[in-house]
Amino acid sequence: MTVSPLAPAGFPDLPVINGVTFAAVSAGVKYTGRDDVMLAWLAPQTAIAGVFTRSATRSANVLDCQDKLGGDPTGPAAIVVNSGNSNAFTGKHGDSSVKAICTAVSDALQIDEQRIFTASTGVIGERLPHERIVDKIGQLKTSLAADKISAAAKAIMTTDTFPKGASAQVKIDGKTVKIAGIAKGSGMIAPDMATMLVYIFTDAKIDQAALQSLISQHNGKTFNCITVDSDTSTSDTLIAAATGASGVDVTGNANFSNALHQVMLNLAHQVVRDGEGATKFVTVNVTGAQDDADAQKVALSIANSPLVKTAIAGEDANWGRVVMAVGKSGAAADRDRLSIRFGDITVAKDGWRAPDYSEDATSIYMKNTEIDIEVDLGIGTGENTVWTCDLTHGYISINADYRS
Repeated sequence: MTVSPLAPAGFPDLPVINGVTFAAVSAGVKYTGRDDVMLAWLAPQTAIAGVFTRSATRSANVLDCQDKLGGDPTGPAAIVVNSGNSNAFTGKHGDSSVKAICTAVSDALQIDEQRIFTASTGVIGERLPHERIVDKIGQLKTSLAADKISAAAKAIMTTDTFPKGASAQVKIDGKTVKIAGIAKGSGMIAPDMATMLVYIFTDAKIDQAALQSLISQHNGKTFNCITVDSDTSTSDTLIAAATGASGVDVTGNANFSNALHQVMLNLAHQVVRDGEGATKFVTVNVTGAQDDADAQKVALSIANSPLVKTAIAGEDANWGRVVMAVGKSGAAADRDRLSIRFGDITVAKDGWRAPDYSEDATSIYMKNTEIDIEVDLGIGTGENTVWTCDLTHGYISINADYRS
C-alpha cells in the first residue's frame, strides 16, 4: 500500500504512560500476515471517558461501551480492538461476539467485564469471527508491555496508509504529566462524534466526570471538525483513560486541557492527511457568520462538496464552486457581503469577483499540497474551521474494491 503523500515523516516517539501496557497479535479476523487485534491493560483506579458515533445503526461494541461508561473505577480495565470486521449490523450475533470477547479477557486478566471496552472496525454486515480473537487472548496477555503502543496503533488500521500517534507533556506543580494517543481513520469520515477509533492515555489524576467533560468539549473543535467523505461510521469510538500514576491532579488545569486539545487536534489532522486517495490537506475557515453554528454549516458544505473537492484535486481555481457551497448550506448569507480567499489571494469580494483577481496566481497557489480557503460572510461574528482533503480517483478505487 502506498503511503499518503500527506503523511508525517514517521510514527512519533510516544512516551510511556505509567499504568498502561499494550499488546498486538495476528488473529486473522480478515487480514493475513499482520497484527489485527490490540489489547491495552489499564491499572486500577483508571478513569475512563468516551464519545461515540450518533449513528442509528451503531455497532454492538459502541452500544456496550456506552452502557459501561461511568462505572466503578476500582479495579483494572482493558481495551480490546480488532480491525477487518466492524461487528456492525449483525443482530444478536454482534452482542454475542462482544460478550464472548469480554468474558475471555475477564477470565484471563481478572478484570470485571464492566471495565472491558471493545471496538471493531472494518466491513459492515458480516459476522465477527470472535473465536479467532478469543483464541489469542492468552498470547495478548503474556506479551503486554509498556512500550508497545506503536504496535497497537498498527493493529487497528484498515485502509489507513500509516499508523497515527501524537503526544504531549506538560509541567504542573513541578511534575510532568504525559499524554499519548493513537488513532485510525481514512475513509467513512464525517463529523458526528469522533469519526474513527481514537485511544488517548494519560498518567494525569482526574475523575471520570471531569475527564468526560474535557473530552466532550475538545471533541467539538477537533474530531467533529474533520471530514473526508461526509459519511459517518457505525463504529466511531473515542476513549480516554487517565491512570493517575503521576499523582498530579489536573482537574480544572488549563495547561493540561490545552495539551489534551493539541493531541486530539494532531490526531484529527492525521486522519484527514490519510484520507482515502488524498493529495491535498484543506483548511476551510469561515468567519462573519450569523453565529458559530452557521459558520460550521458553511464550512462543512464547502468541505463536503464533491465539486469543490474535485476542483482542488485538479488544481483548478474554480472559486465559483465555493460560492455554490455557501449558498446551499442552509446558513444565513448575503450574496453582496460575501468574500472568498484562497490562501493570501482574494478571489471574490462584496459579492463579485475581486477587482485585482489573477487566475494565473490562483492556479499556481492551487498546486500546493496544503490549501486554505477563507470565507467571510460579512453578517456577524460567528466563526468555525473545518479540515478536509481533496477527492481523487484514488478514493473511488479504494472503496470500489474494499470488499474484494
